[in-house]
Amino acid sequence: MLRTLLGATLLAALAACTQVQVTDYADASPQLDIEQFFNGALSAHGVVKDRDGRVIRSFNADIAAQWNNGIGTLVEDFVFDDGETQQRIWTLKRNGNGQYTGTAGDVVGEAALQQAGNALFLDYVLRLPYRGSEVDVRVDDRMYLVSPDVLINESSMSKFGVRVGDLLLVIERRPPRH
Repeated sequence: MLRTLLGATLLAALAACTQVQVTDYADASPQLDIEQFFNGALSAHGVVKDRDGRVIRSFNADIAAQWNNGIGTLVEDFVFDDGETQQRIWTLKRNGNGQYTGTAGDVVGEAALQQAGNALFLDYVLRLPYRGSEVDVRVDDRMYLVSPDVLINESSMSKFGVRVGDLLLVIERRPPRH
């Protein structure tokens, strides 16, 4: 019994050590400047997958972003393939050292954001409509800047520690209008 317990403890410790951290990308380029990238007009294009990896929805979104004294506002207007529209308004606050907090109307509590190198990781609980009610799911967002104007985002959604779906999207900065 003791041998089994020690073995399980060792495996858990090793698993915790191998998790990818945002700091693993500290030297990756291009360097992401959150306040520069998420400023102005952006567009997003993505898919929602169920727990089996099957695409169940697609969407496009227009994002209007601006910063003022270390506070960012991102207004996201989504249009899904079935015609449903949603709006999420994020308020982001710089805490320093690559860390931010974020709030939105359908986010429970605060989102924790951490940036290093070309990566931005977010962790938050999202309240979603579900079968005439609402359900809270944990979202683990991982964003990677792949060019100065393109960011790739992969998200894993879970409930009680069990993955229930994924999100994959691309966010593009739009050229300024003159």
